[in-house]
Amino acid sequence: MFIDSHCHLDFPELVAQHDDVFALMRANDVTHALTISTTLKTFPDVLRVASAHDNLWCSAGVHPDEQVDDHEPSVDELLQLAAHPKVIAIGETGLDYYRLPEPLDWQRKRFRTHIRAARQCGKPLIIHTRNASTDTIRLMHEEGAAEVGGVMHCFTETQAVAEQALELDFYISLSGIVTFKSAKDLQEVARHLPIERMLIETDSPYLAPTPHRGKMNQPGYVRHVAEFIATLRGISVEEVARATTENFHKLFKLAPH
Repeated sequence: MFIDSHCHLDFPELVAQHDDVFALMRANDVTHALTISTTLKTFPDVLRVASAHDNLWCSAGVHPDEQVDDHEPSVDELLQLAAHPKVIAIGETGLDYYRLPEPLDWQRKRFRTHIRAARQCGKPLIIHTRNASTDTIRLMHEEGAAEVGGVMHCFTETQAVAEQALELDFYISLSGIVTFKSAKDLQEVARHLPIERMLIETDSPYLAPTPHRGKMNQPGYVRHVAEFIATLRGISVEEVARATTENFHKLFKLAPH
């Protein structure tokens, strides 16, 4: 069986096709999924989807790209959201310097807030980093992220960054990007990553893996990520499925096995 460790089932393009999305999950032995919060405004929708299905969980957090108009999330606010039993993680959080220009002090402050909330509630972090790995790792050290651990989601960084994250007790999650022909460097990371620290994801509805590239992504396609990794490493897809499923439950301890 497979677990999609990162998807966005509250996004409109997936909501419109939920019956088909869940049917494809069953057809591909994708037994569970973690649907991820990106804003405070849409968190109720995220929680609603997760609460409606026994095989779904969710997170609580505000994406680093989101520029909010009303207020920044506080530690107390994140703790209130995280108190729900369906919420098994804080995030997605992190730093993204790709789209937004400096000064980004507000983004770094938001990241610190999420780490502090995770430490207080004892739930792992889901971290997004793009063009910001040095500051991401630095803030993780400064705020004690290793105390709760977490996952570097949709990983596209170097082997060196992966090793720094592993030292902080974080897992590395590989998405459909690893199947792209252009992702040779990432494939090398995937080949050498300790399998006991690996997760798989879709980041649906984005980044559909080969052979569905260009289509709307969905959790059922996480099987293709696992199959590609198995071929890359010269092992069976069953071994990838077993390891990544066990890893998910080791990290997200509140998710019933």
